[in-house]
Amino acid sequence: MADAFADTIGASTVFTKTVSESDVYLFAGITGDLSPNHVDEAFMRTTAYGGRIAHGALLVGYMSNCSTNIVGRCGAIADSHFPVSLGYDKVRFLAGVRIGDTITITYRIVAANQGKARTEAEVKVTKEDGALCAVASHIMKWLPKEERRL
Repeated sequence: MADAFADTIGASTVFTKTVSESDVYLFAGITGDLSPNHVDEAFMRTTAYGGRIAHGALLVGYMSNCSTNIVGRCGAIADSHFPVSLGYDKVRFLAGVRIGDTITITYRIVAANQGKARTEAEVKVTKEDGALCAVASHIMKWLPKEERRL
């Protein structure tokens, strides 16, 4: 099984999305985060951002899309194990993501630890102009699949 974990290093996936007004408002409603940063266009036009920005936690949610999609690119380990997210470390929001911005999330496995049955991925969120707006490190735990009992 050591090879299966090692073989995940370098696996990557990409997700591109245009952040819509409904994305931001639905997320605000679900979480209760109605900060003017996200819902008050008039106020935010007076700031350095020039308008409303998406929630950082929404960007982490988009990162989660990639952590789900990576499973299909992990080869043999995905045949015998299923992943559970242990969390995102070193999350940093480097630039605001405005409503209407198209972002690309790149998720790449950079380390694997067979003993702990974990992989670590580097996650980057960029805007269409190439600006880096968020980064994180994602830790995934791989649990053995058990045969179902009848």
